[in-house]
Amino acid sequence: MEIKLVDPRALVENPDKARRSKSNPQADALLLATIKAVGIVQPPVVAPQPDGGNGFVIQAGHRRVKQAIAAGLEEITVIVGEAAEDGGAMRSLVETLAHEGLNPVDQWRAIERLVAIGWTEEAIAVALALSVRQIKKLRLLANVLPAMLDHMARGDMPNETQLRTIAAASVDEQKEVWKAHKPGKGDPQVSWWSVANGLSKTRMYARDASFDDELTQAYGISWVEDLFAPADEDSRYTTNVEAYLGAQQEWMTRNLPKKGVITEANTWGQPELPKKAERVYGKPKKSDHTAMYLDRDGKVQTVHFRMPEPKAVKGNGTPDEDAVVMPKTRPDVTRKGIEMIGDFRTDALHEALGRAPIEDDTLMALLVLAFAGQNVRVDSANGGGDDYHYGNRRIARHAAALFDAKGKLSFDMETLRVAVRSMLIEVLSCQENRTNSGIVARAAGDVIGADGFLPNMGTEEFLSCLSRSALEASCEGTSVLPRARVKDTRTALVEAFNEQTFVHPSAFFAPDRDALAAWLASNTVTEEDEEPDGTDAEPVDPDHDDSEGFREAAE
Repeated sequence: MEIKLVDPRALVENPDKARRSKSNPQADALLLATIKAVGIVQPPVVAPQPDGGNGFVIQAGHRRVKQAIAAGLEEITVIVGEAAEDGGAMRSLVETLAHEGLNPVDQWRAIERLVAIGWTEEAIAVALALSVRQIKKLRLLANVLPAMLDHMARGDMPNETQLRTIAAASVDEQKEVWKAHKPGKGDPQVSWWSVANGLSKTRMYARDASFDDELTQAYGISWVEDLFAPADEDSRYTTNVEAYLGAQQEWMTRNLPKKGVITEANTWGQPELPKKAERVYGKPKKSDHTAMYLDRDGKVQTVHFRMPEPKAVKGNGTPDEDAVVMPKTRPDVTRKGIEMIGDFRTDALHEALGRAPIEDDTLMALLVLAFAGQNVRVDSANGGGDDYHYGNRRIARHAAALFDAKGKLSFDMETLRVAVRSMLIEVLSCQENRTNSGIVARAAGDVIGADGFLPNMGTEEFLSCLSRSALEASCEGTSVLPRARVKDTRTALVEAFNEQTFVHPSAFFAPDRDALAAWLASNTVTEEDEEPDGTDAEPVDPDHDDSEGFREAAE
């Protein structure tokens, strides 16, 4: 055998080569990139022409010759050997079958050797026709427990997310989890999800931190770079959650404004404000207070709240301790009863919105009322200090019904009515929880006659929520007389109300006039209120009573 430099274009293909089908385009691209970067690592094997003519026939390395031509090489190194009796068919078959791609673990080891001698990740990616992200992923294996590496080398690899979680854990942590989840002798597969889940840790990101470098060092926080995050994003994070939250708490203490308090978030991620405090959603006044808290992601959030007016005082400025305090009596309806009424009202309101006749102008007015409800939160394009979001996907589907197949807003009035009614049903609520729309839902139900859709409340469950006086008052208009025992009165009423519908007066929708007037007053623009740009808000006619609108709509 001898080594020669030849023009790859002068080499003749072997008609007896083993690979006849078209090669994989990705494999060809990889080979081409490698030849351009480092040349042909293993020279092709050629033999003289069997007829004694000039030139050589390729015995092994057809793809290498083809990609060398594609790379524009003028000469390549070849190994010249004697022609085999079978025309090189066996050699071609053996070489083709023997070629096997490196498993990811061996690829990583080879990449680490290249990095050790000065290759950059970008250069390796170009040479191997791989993305830099893939090179970084393979290099994560440097942080993986050797026992796990041995298993991965057999072809059972975790996905990228799982691998990142595993590589981020310490070797000791990996050992403990691997003991619990390594496969048995008869099971070749590993539950990588279980392994990653056992090693997963909460990440707290530097971009969400309010504290500075001083507190970072004081609390011993070390930032780790997320190699897979977008290049223009601060992806530094720490898994030392306790230290991170401690630094955030100290920052809030140092930067707490006057009239400010530090509070905690409740189950729904909202701040726990002082008792009787009223949260301020608009522009705060000078007399308002500030609450700072940490949300579920560890970010510092700020809200404003207003405390009720102080109690009446004597002339000397001290609270009037001589004021007569009436002893508390059991209310006519218990808390459970009030919650039941909220459910009854909501069901009746929704049924009325779906079935009762409603004029189009009234429907639009109800729409305005719905979005004034205290249970509605909308993302603002003005970008306020707080992030409020109402994410009801069903409402989005109702809105999507108003578009045609081409994405144009196109609908008839009937489609619009159905969509508006459906959206109002999603928004308006009288329930005694965070979905409560407040007095606007009561006013809406009064306007559309939702009282007529209230269910029979003459049941054992509801009547048990009434006090004796309220229960005895419910006997009016029936044949039932109050009994000596409350239980007997209730039983008689349940039987009587089997024949007729009973609705407790407190369940009717008509809002309390004083409460409605207070709501209107608190939501009427005054001279003290100004637009965000500093200009005065539109003046309000002092002689105009908005409550008349509710009454006219009802009539």
